[in-house]
Amino acid sequence: MSDNHCPAPKHRGAPRHAHLAQAPKRVARNTLVLSSIALTVTGVSVGAGMLGKGAGASGVSADIGGSLVANSSTLPSSDSSALPDSAALADRAPELSRGDARPAADPAKLAGVLDDRPAAITETRSLSDSDPHDIAKALLPEFGFSSGEYGCLESLWNRESGWNTHAANPSGAYGIPQALPGSKMASAGADWQNDPVTQIKWGLGYIQDRYGSPCGAWGHSQATGWY
Repeated sequence: MSDNHCPAPKHRGAPRHAHLAQAPKRVARNTLVLSSIALTVTGVSVGAGMLGKGAGASGVSADIGGSLVANSSTLPSSDSSALPDSAALADRAPELSRGDARPAADPAKLAGVLDDRPAAITETRSLSDSDPHDIAKALLPEFGFSSGEYGCLESLWNRESGWNTHAANPSGAYGIPQALPGSKMASAGADWQNDPVTQIKWGLGYIQDRYGSPCGAWGHSQATGWY
């Protein structure tokens, strides 16, 4: 054996920097613990925010309150007192919107407003109160006559009665169309003696049956002096 060979010692002490080999394990363990605490705190914050928005729903409050109590076991004992009481959260009064807080309208005031509105004005004018000429114009289409027939009708009844509702002839003819006798007009209405509408309706019906049109009746009257 050479004299230059140095035998290795039988016992060696721990390396000078042996504690550095354990550092990664401790860092990983600490990181895991801190992550668990951070997740728990985040869950508490989110749950508290949901309670602030929907405190009126008892079911949601009960579920979130239960989860807060369950999560409190993972927190250090010094932080447990900071958790909100689930019963107190459930009993919080629901927030009212501006519309919910508005009182109902006073029925008396509402009625007053409605009463102050101007009533609808409707003018109803009886056809019987109109001028007989206007009545005849309005009734021509009812008997199938065009407005062009009015000129003949006007001339006819100007000659017969002057459009006088109470025109009476010694022969017994009566009214605007000079029905003979006047009682014939009762078939158009019981008020035949005084109502121009009843008299004109009867006269237009008579003209339609006998002459076909006012101009036909007027042509006969011009030829014979009567219709």
